[in-house]
Amino acid sequence: MASSSSSPLVVGIGGTIGSVSSTERALRIAMTAAADEGFRTHVFGGEDLARLPLYNPRAVTRTEDERLFVETVRQASAIIIASPGYHGSISGLVKNALDLLEETAKDDRPYFADLPVGLIATAYGWQATGSTIAALRSIVHALRGWPTPFAAAVNTQQTRFDAEGRIGDATVEGQLRLVGQQIARFAPLAGTIRASN
Repeated sequence: MASSSSSPLVVGIGGTIGSVSSTERALRIAMTAAADEGFRTHVFGGEDLARLPLYNPRAVTRTEDERLFVETVRQASAIIIASPGYHGSISGLVKNALDLLEETAKDDRPYFADLPVGLIATAYGWQATGSTIAALRSIVHALRGWPTPFAAAVNTQQTRFDAEGRIGDATVEGQLRLVGQQIARFAPLAGTIRASN
């Protein structure tokens, strides 16, 4: 992982409640690829997302976990989102975290404006991975971000992770790493766009 505090930051968002899931393991492979390109990384995994209360737009105060999440995303130069496919779409856990970014609506850079956003979907079968990636792309567009050209779909019926988070399929590992590499490639372009506006 990059050690310099001046390095650009990639924020990873994804996981499930209760254990380190295939989704979070896939996310961490992509984040490692971004770190290998010289980026700092911060992952909000399943346990972190589970501590975020159900988003209430009328709340006048936010918890420490909510504030940390929003402030970290504000510092990001790029984002990677990984979601399991639940009933053909993203999980409520991931959606709740993204809803919280309404807190950035009035920022100079609202939401994911001009940021490259890498996407990963995991599901037990191909149908849900495709519809989950489509849902993620739609959400990222609504949040003014730029989904990277490649998104990784992991069919957990065919691809397994071991207890250390290693993946048994070199092709899928390469696809997950490509998500992190594309983020690294496009983040400097995003900075140029923001500087010129």
